[in-house]
Amino acid sequence: MSQLKQLTAVVYGTVQGVSFRYYTQQMARRLGVAGWVVNQRNGTVKTVAEGDEATLQEFLAFLHEGSPAARVQRVDATWSEATGAFSTFSVRFRDV
Repeated sequence: MSQLKQLTAVVYGTVQGVSFRYYTQQMARRLGVAGWVVNQRNGTVKTVAEGDEATLQEFLAFLHEGSPAARVQRVDATWSEATGAFSTFSVRFRDV
């Protein structure tokens, strides 16, 4: 059995107001990863996702592309062990 990981990623570029969170949620659900995505006040989008590493690598590849209208400049990603805190993938509407 593969060990679950947690991916935290901050996406820079034209990523707000272009349905980025919606497409991210749809991809996460398609891949079966759990976590959340939120617009941040500085214009970036942050996401935390948990799943097996291979699936999260596919999710990370999506983040580099984003929604059809997005223009991703860069993605900063960090990896850690999964916490098991999430059961679904949701869109958060406030940066907490």
